[in-house]
Amino acid sequence: MTTEQTLQLMVATLTKVNEQQARVNEIQGRQISELTQQVKELTARIAWFQRQMFGRKSEKNINIDNGPNLFDSAGVELEGEDNKPEEPQTEPVMETITRKSQKGTKKPRQTWDNLPVLEQRILEPEGVDLTRYRRIGEEVTTLVGFEPGKYYRIEIIRPKYGLIDPTEPVEKGKGVIIAPMPKFPIYKGVPDASLLTELVLQKYEYHMPFYRQIKQMAHMGMTGVKEATMVGWYKRTMELLRPLYDLMVAEVFRSDYVQADESTVPVINEERHQADKEYLWMSRAVMERLVVFFYEEGSRAGSVIKAKTDEHNFKGYLQCDGFGGYTAAFGSSADVRLVNCMVHIRRHWEPALGENRQAASWFLGKIRDIYHIEHECDACGLDADARKSERQKRSKPVMEEMKKWMETEGIHYSERTLTGQAVTYAYTRWENMMRVLEDGRLKLDNNLAENEIRPITLGRKNYLFCGNHESAENMCVIQSLLATCRNHNINPRLYLNSVIASMPYFEKAKESDLMQLLPHRWKEYHPEAIMETTVRQQAK
Repeated sequence: MTTEQTLQLMVATLTKVNEQQARVNEIQGRQISELTQQVKELTARIAWFQRQMFGRKSEKNINIDNGPNLFDSAGVELEGEDNKPEEPQTEPVMETITRKSQKGTKKPRQTWDNLPVLEQRILEPEGVDLTRYRRIGEEVTTLVGFEPGKYYRIEIIRPKYGLIDPTEPVEKGKGVIIAPMPKFPIYKGVPDASLLTELVLQKYEYHMPFYRQIKQMAHMGMTGVKEATMVGWYKRTMELLRPLYDLMVAEVFRSDYVQADESTVPVINEERHQADKEYLWMSRAVMERLVVFFYEEGSRAGSVIKAKTDEHNFKGYLQCDGFGGYTAAFGSSADVRLVNCMVHIRRHWEPALGENRQAASWFLGKIRDIYHIEHECDACGLDADARKSERQKRSKPVMEEMKKWMETEGIHYSERTLTGQAVTYAYTRWENMMRVLEDGRLKLDNNLAENEIRPITLGRKNYLFCGNHESAENMCVIQSLLATCRNHNINPRLYLNSVIASMPYFEKAKESDLMQLLPHRWKEYHPEAIMETTVRQQAK
C-alpha cells in the first residue's frame, strides 16, 4: 500500500469516527436538554410545594366577594387526610343471667331515671266542662330533653277525669276522659326533639362520633345508652327529615344558576371489609342560597349529576371546576351551559412560576386585574345588570387578550412543561369561563361551592368513614339542611328542634305546607333564629 492510500484510509477512518462522535454528541445533547428540563420542572414543583407548606396561603382567607387578597402571594391550602384511628372502645361488661321466670317482673330503666325533672307539661282535655268531673288519676309520659350542658326529663302529665255523678250523660261518649297523646318524633320513644337535635348536631356540626357522644352522656348523668339505640334514634330522625330534603333538591334545580362540586367519602365495603373511596356530590342554588348533597352509590361519573338535572328538568348555568365528567355530561347540551372556575385556572399557573416566571406572572397578573374589577363592582354595590355592563366594558378586553396570547404564544410551550399544562387547562375551558360576561349574577369562581364541602372533609377526619351506602345517603340529608342554615345565617339548633318536633304532624302534608319548613322559608316566621353574626365571620 502506498503512502497516499494509507493517508486516504486514515482520513476515511477519522471521518467515520467523527461522524459517530457527532451522533453521540447529538444524542447526549438531547438527553442533557431533556434532563435539564426535568430538573427545571422538578425544581418548580418543589418550590411550589414549599410555598404550600411554609408560605402564606393566599386562598385561605378569601372572602366570598373574591377581593384582591386572593393574589397576595402564590399558594393553595392543601387538606391532608387524617387516618388516625379512633380510640378503641372498652369491652362491655358481661352480665350474669339467672335462668328463672321473669314473668310479671319488669327490669326498671336506669338510663334516665336519675335525670332531674325540669319541665312539666300538663295537658287538660279541651272542649269539656271539667266542673262536672272529678280527677281520678293521671297518665305520665317521660321524654328526655337537652339543654347545652345538661340532660333532663320532661313529664307529660295527662289528668284523667271521671263523672262526679255517674247518672249524668257522658261527654263525647266517654265516662272517663283524658287529653289525647301528642305526636312525638319517635313513636313510644324517649327522645324529645331537643335530644335528637343535639345528636345530629354533635355528629355533623361538631364532628363527634356516636361512641364519643355516649361517653359525654354518661359524664352528664344519662348512663346506659347503647350505640345501637342511638343509631336507631338517628335513622328515625333522618326519616322525618327526608321529605324536606327531597323537596329542597327539587328547589335547587328549579333555579337557573347552580354551582356543583364533588368530594370523596370513605364507605365500608361489607364484602371486602374495608373502606372504599366513594364520591359525594354537592349542588348549590347560588341566588336562593340552597345547598343539597347527594350520593349515588359513590359514583363520580358525570351521569350522576346529569341524572339529577334531567330528573328536575334543569335549564340554566352550571358552574363547576375542570373535572371532565361535567364536560362529558353537558358539553353538547343546549339547556345546561357550563361555567368554569377562574381559581382553578389560576392554581394551574402557580406551579409554573418557578419554571417560566415571565409568562406565569403575566397570566396571573391578568387574572388579578379581572378580580380587581370584580372587587370594585362589589364595593360599589352594583346589581347584576350594572355588573354585566362593567364586565363587558373592562373585563372582556382583558379576557380576549389572554385568549389571543394562548393562541399565539401559549401554543409554543410543550404539554410536558408546567407552563404548557397551564395553557392547555386554561384554553380548553376559556369559552366556558367567558360566559361570566353574559350574566352579571355569575361568579368568577366556584369557591362558594367548595366552602360547602369543607365541613364534610373535616367531619370525616373524626368519624373516619360511613358504615354503608345508606349511612352516606342519610349524611346527605342532614348536611344539606345544615349547609342551607349556614347560608341563611339560621341557628341550626333552633331550626332542627322546631322541624323535628313538627314533622310528625306533616306526614301527609301537601308540598306547599312542607315548603314552609325549608330553612329559607321557615326563618321568615322565626326571626329569633337568625344570628346577627355569621358562623364564617366568627371563625375569622
